[in-house]
Amino acid sequence: MHIAVTGSHGLVGTAMISAMTKVEHQVTRLVRGQTGVGSVVWDPTAESFDSSVLQGVDAVVHLAGENIASSRWTSQVKERIRRSRVQGTRILAEGLAAMPTPPQIFISASAIGYYGDCGDELLAEDSPAGNGFLADTALQWEAATQPASDAGIRVVRMRIGVILSPRGGALAKMLLPFKLGAGGRVGNGRQWWSWIALDDVVGAIRHLLSNDAISGPVNVVSPNPVSNSVFTKILGRVLKRPTIFPMPAVVARIVLGEMANELLLASTRVQPERLLETGYQFQQPELSAALQCLLKNS
Repeated sequence: MHIAVTGSHGLVGTAMISAMTKVEHQVTRLVRGQTGVGSVVWDPTAESFDSSVLQGVDAVVHLAGENIASSRWTSQVKERIRRSRVQGTRILAEGLAAMPTPPQIFISASAIGYYGDCGDELLAEDSPAGNGFLADTALQWEAATQPASDAGIRVVRMRIGVILSPRGGALAKMLLPFKLGAGGRVGNGRQWWSWIALDDVVGAIRHLLSNDAISGPVNVVSPNPVSNSVFTKILGRVLKRPTIFPMPAVVARIVLGEMANELLLASTRVQPERLLETGYQFQQPELSAALQCLLKNS
């Protein structure tokens, strides 16, 4: 296939492109600023996108978006996060819809933040959107794909969980304090964390590209979510470090503000029903084995 990718230099984009080129797919990067071989310019903050540069592309995988955990959520930061997802997705979807021969499939990233804080409730793709900034952003983010769907393009909206990789994301930030023996549960530790190994994010994308029966929302998470307390204990055990320094909820809120409630303290227990129903075989379905594999050289 010929696949165009936004967010190609991010954690998922880098891993995906490496995997795709190894099996001889052609990849075109959509990048901001100066281009090189195999890349074209796009501006997710613009009012429109000249999609003629994608003529002949079979699929578009849209991964671009402002990092949600790079700084404390001020009103300006929240607006950048929302705009980078909603406006960028909208102009891309509209551009694809206007093509005389559009791509067959448009895979757009979303997030399990769509469901909000749901306690112990088991969540599937047909569960309703929740409340809060992330849920509202994800709802608008997914709605922005509609022009592509209306044009007959197969649209898949990946609701991605907590991605585990020592190269970036939540796990990379946790490693130093845990290696120093300063790790511990966050809040009461009962909140569910729906995680997924980076290799399975890439595997899920390959599965979605090749399975014409899949469209709409797809939960991209391991089938075995765990509580924050269990996650903490397993990570400590894999690293052979104690986990005796909890972060009380009040401290998390003081340090991180609103972000703490939605990223660390919210409980989101998600199941990948669509992936399982369509035969995806997880490479790392269990947390302990996944962390051992990811951190074997740590």
